[in-house]
Amino acid sequence: IARMATADLMGQPHVVPVWFGWDGDSLWITSFSNTRKVKELKLNPKLSVVIDIAEEAGETKGVLLEGTAILVKEPREFVRRQCLWIYTKYLGEKGVLDEEPQSWINEPLNLVIRLTPAFIHVWSY
Repeated sequence: IARMATADLMGQPHVVPVWFGWDGDSLWITSFSNTRKVKELKLNPKLSVVIDIAEEAGETKGVLLEGTAILVKEPREFVRRQCLWIYTKYLGEKGVLDEEPQSWINEPLNLVIRLTPAFIHVWSY
């Protein structure tokens, strides 16, 4: 799970956990157009995302990605494929066939957020 940070026009941060996929160049995040995070990205497309893991031995690894988000709503078949790819990562080949998330995939409000990072910082402690 990644944590995504947006900010409203007054600078108030908003951080939420999100499901994501990485294609080697861009981070893809599923969402709906009526969420606070998407509404804020429409007004201020600057986006920060942190993905981190804590190992059993106490070691922490992570990556911070920053840049300008692009909201992708079309073509619908592309959005559906991206969502299926991301949902399968979390739910598995069988879980993704359930009524939910199938209803999410075909929801007209569904979209994907694309972040091609302008800045990447990796750490390990």
